[in-house]
Amino acid sequence: MEAEIIAVGTELLLGDILNTNAQFLSRELAALGISVHYQTVVGDNAERLENVVHRARQRSDLLIFSGGLGPTEDDLTKQTVAKAYGDELRFDEEELKKIQGFFRAWGRTMPENNRRQAYVPVNGRKIENHNGTAPGMIFEDTREKGKYAVLLPGPPKELQPMFLQTVRPWLASMSDSVLYSLTLRVMGIGESHLQEKIGHLLENQNPTAALYAKTSEVVIRITAKAKDLQSAKDLCSEYADRFYKILGDFIYTQTEDSLEETVVHILKEKGKSVATAESCTGGLLSARITAVPGSSEVFEYGACTYANHVKEQVLHVKHETLEQYGAVSPQVAAEMAEGVRRVSGADFGVGITGIAGPGGGTPEKPVGLVYVAAACADTTYVQKLVITGRTREIVRLSSTQRALDMIRRLALQLEQPGCRMFPAGTPADFPQDVQIKDV
Repeated sequence: MEAEIIAVGTELLLGDILNTNAQFLSRELAALGISVHYQTVVGDNAERLENVVHRARQRSDLLIFSGGLGPTEDDLTKQTVAKAYGDELRFDEEELKKIQGFFRAWGRTMPENNRRQAYVPVNGRKIENHNGTAPGMIFEDTREKGKYAVLLPGPPKELQPMFLQTVRPWLASMSDSVLYSLTLRVMGIGESHLQEKIGHLLENQNPTAALYAKTSEVVIRITAKAKDLQSAKDLCSEYADRFYKILGDFIYTQTEDSLEETVVHILKEKGKSVATAESCTGGLLSARITAVPGSSEVFEYGACTYANHVKEQVLHVKHETLEQYGAVSPQVAAEMAEGVRRVSGADFGVGITGIAGPGGGTPEKPVGLVYVAAACADTTYVQKLVITGRTREIVRLSSTQRALDMIRRLALQLEQPGCRMFPAGTPADFPQDVQIKDV
């Protein structure tokens, strides 16, 4: 089956909203073994939308629409698609009651134009929306068998659960085989380097594997097709073993868990705790950790120490160290990590200091230079990062990503690749010609 994703909304064309729905739908369809050959964005214009639907219907078996199901007159998706697929719309009293119920729950009276959202297909089927007022719908072409259109609302909080709960099982039911996906999350190796190491594995036909680059990590999604679920799982597991043999502990999980979720789970399992001292990341690391349910069992303390005098007073960073090396230095990062570990009583301490930009850089210390340190009772590890050509947000996020991976490795007693190791409490003798890690 060949699919096409069509996003409807002038706000997408203007760049006011990022089209995250296309990314989500593409990944989900790929996991089902459905090829996506085209993605289209069209504004809220009846003539242009009709042209897009006509062209897409001719070249693709399955069209999935996001957006254009609102209550205003320019929300024309379902009327246009119904006509193209030889169907009509009927007024659904039950759907109207649900919409009215949403407005009552919000303490408001339903505007009359929201009645437009209660129209559903005569021959097709509606898709329940438990998070908003617009139902989705599925059309099957009445004139050409095997041609379908799926309409979903634009807000991701509505679209994603509707797809996962209704559309995905419906698509899977049309296949005589089962698809299963397994996700490997890789930290510490860039996408290009990773491609070199495992490129030959990506040529496999079943299971298949695809790389998705994210900020400072890469996701490997393995998908297998088999006659039953257990057979598909076994194929994925056997194939994943081949990746583990090459990548080892650079793979931090084979679940959908984020790095911070993985770290919290590991710390709980090992009975360890962590404390953080942040400068350029401004508390982002502690925010990511404490966003995980149950993190109170493993997180002791978070200090956001921008000013030098605060580093001295709170973390006991030596005045002489700041004077000699500057706040952005491996020495200060190491003393921040050791200081917060002592102050909090945690098993591990993390220190981050750097220049997030866009200003403040110098030739010697450019924007994107960050030092991340992780300390345990007897050893402190420091890594130098130069995060080039990125925004302030990416510099901060990449730095916390690296810090989380250092915590993971400390808790599991793994090597710390790319780091310099020093006995705790000693000056960080950090050579200036140390290899720069460009993330």
